Amino acid sequence: MTITVSGNKKEFADGLTLPELIESEKVETPQYVTVSINEEFVSKADEEATVLKDGDVVEFLYFMGGGER
Repeated sequence: MTITVSGNKKEFADGLTLPELIESEKVETPQYVTVSINEEFVSKADEEATVLKDGDVVEFLYFMGGGER
C-alpha cells in the first residue's frame, strides 16, 4: 500500500500500525510527537490500535516551546 509520510509517498505492507510506522521512520522522541492522519489528530490513547490504510497521509508534528524572556 502507498502512504504519504511527511510529504513523501512510500510503500508499506498492508496492516501497518501507527506504532510500526513511527518505529520504521525512526521518529525522534516519539512520546513527544503528535501524529495527524488525513489532517485528523490521533490521540495518544488511540495510537496503538490505529491501522493505516492505502492512501493515508501521515504527518509528524513536533511542538517547541520558546519565546521572549
